[in-house]
Amino acid sequence: MNVAYPYTLQPQPEGGFLVQFVDLEEAFTEGDTEEQAAFNAAEVLTGVLAVRLEQGEDIPPPSPALGRPVAIPDAPVQAALLIHFARQGHSLAELARAMGTSWPAAQRLTRPGNPTLKQLERAAAALGKRLVLSLE
Repeated sequence: MNVAYPYTLQPQPEGGFLVQFVDLEEAFTEGDTEEQAAFNAAEVLTGVLAVRLEQGEDIPPPSPALGRPVAIPDAPVQAALLIHFARQGHSLAELARAMGTSWPAAQRLTRPGNPTLKQLERAAAALGKRLVLSLE
């Protein structure tokens, strides 16, 4: 599963760059340089996805990059997103039962926070997945 969301990077006449996300219309930012715009893109993506997760709003999967730059949310939001996408078709009660834990404990995994690796591994296994970590 991938949580890298593509965005467009448009040079502005007055200088700097405008960032607009392909999949999240409310997610946009800017930066004086491409590097600053990329940093700001990750920050705004993290914030928008965290709010959507907290409010139980729909979260579209990322579109293919197709050569566009991508941003990745911070690790706590990534963890919640991965559980969110992996449990499609499974209720929280089913996840909790498969993990041998309580419904509130399973629900916490779907919200940005700081789950342990053990919790993430158990949730992945309960959903028929395998946790894979990567440093980029």
